[in-house]
Amino acid sequence: MLNIIVCIKQVPMVSELPWDSKTGTLRREVAPGMMDPASRRALEAALRIKAGRPARISAVAMGPPMAEEVLYEAKALGADTGILLTDRKMAGADTYLTSFILGELIRQKFPDFDLILCGSQTSDSETGQVGPQLAEELGIADIGYARRVTITDGYVKVERHVDDFFEVLEMDLPGLVTIDLATYQPRYATLEGLQTAFETTDVRVVDAAALGLDKTFNALKESPTRIIDVFSPTARKENRVLKGAVKKIVDALFTDYGKVISSALGKDLKTHAHKEN
Repeated sequence: MLNIIVCIKQVPMVSELPWDSKTGTLRREVAPGMMDPASRRALEAALRIKAGRPARISAVAMGPPMAEEVLYEAKALGADTGILLTDRKMAGADTYLTSFILGELIRQKFPDFDLILCGSQTSDSETGQVGPQLAEELGIADIGYARRVTITDGYVKVERHVDDFFEVLEMDLPGLVTIDLATYQPRYATLEGLQTAFETTDVRVVDAAALGLDKTFNALKESPTRIIDVFSPTARKENRVLKGAVKKIVDALFTDYGKVISSALGKDLKTHAHKEN
């Protein structure tokens, strides 16, 4: 049986994220949460693999106690079990320490795992770092931004589209794959799935002590990443009036804004105009 781990993150539902200006971290406890869209697609990829071969899906989340909600949602969708990593000592962890903590859990609870699936990037930070860092922590290979994942005995085949190239890659198991947002449209939870999720108690809570972390461990203080400032960008519009003869105005337009226009239209306008002349 294939042993699949899906890393899931609960993210705030609001557009204005509630930042703590002192710590530079999100105040997740004050905003309604939802399953991160990329994480949900990673779960969908796991469910489709399970539909074609015997597999067990374990959903893992790290966050405040309220993040338990997304694990029950994962179970309602078809995951077999869920584990929530939650502890004040883990709060404020950057991607480096998040990967370390997830790695400790997987080494201790899932030593015989075959495949780890993560979202390519989360909607609240979009760093795209946890997946590759977790693979590095566990000493396994990884492939990012997958659009299709196929399992064959002993290895995984991944199709992806990056930098205008379509690639087909193969990787030995165990390994880690991050799932792109472009595919694996998530399914809806059924009433039967919801009933099953809340009738069973297969969601476990693991704290820092259970992982054997030192009593003095403090993720916020020990994270090497330092956020200097948090602010919302302000969009500015500038108007410019071009005067003179038409040819002069067109030449100035191409000279000053040709690259922007060419990029938007997908062709070199200067070369095109030169050939027409």
